[in-house]
Amino acid sequence: MRNGPFLQHLTPPLAAALVRGLGMTLRLSVEGVAEVAPLWRSGRPLIYALWHGQLLMIPWLNARLRRMAGARPTRVLASRSRDGELVTRYVQQFGIEVVRGSSSRGGSGAVRALLGALRAGEDIAVVPDGPRGPSRQAQPGVVTLAALSGAPIVPLGFAASPAWRLSTWDGFVVPMPFARAAATIGAPLVVNRDTDRARAVKDLEDALSEMVANAEHRVGA
Repeated sequence: MRNGPFLQHLTPPLAAALVRGLGMTLRLSVEGVAEVAPLWRSGRPLIYALWHGQLLMIPWLNARLRRMAGARPTRVLASRSRDGELVTRYVQQFGIEVVRGSSSRGGSGAVRALLGALRAGEDIAVVPDGPRGPSRQAQPGVVTLAALSGAPIVPLGFAASPAWRLSTWDGFVVPMPFARAAATIGAPLVVNRDTDRARAVKDLEDALSEMVANAEHRVGA
């Protein structure tokens, strides 16, 4: 009996349970809720953006903010690969819906689905440097989504100390139990249809770098 499908079904719920347990031990602070809470109340859809290496705890954080601060569920993009299937099953454990696609396969369909979600008033989350990098270099897709939908981009940063930083292309961050952790939510970035897209990409990179630096400063990393 091959164990591949079995592990593919077992790993996401196990990982989600471990992340929930880890999250309960973290000394977490969240900065910037006041910036985005009025948009949550207004129902205006948002595009959350964060770097790929900080992705692990974000579904847990979204679930926590939904319970405590009125945040809305989000929809995320995951590739059609086997890794994308694992990501899909993982985030669904936290009540997050998924659009499957990538820049290489199903890209136009994925963009249409994300646009449809935004136009229906749903929030989405994207990783501008995913799924394979280069690390912390934003691709233009998120800016295009913002320009076409009118939804502002909300930059996110996350840091923990002490934490493991994996030897992967993105420097994937895994907080250690009982670590200090910080999530920072930046001011929304509005991209109009006539905005200089290259300038908007650079502005997004700068905002994400600032959010990461703020989070790292808060935990003493």
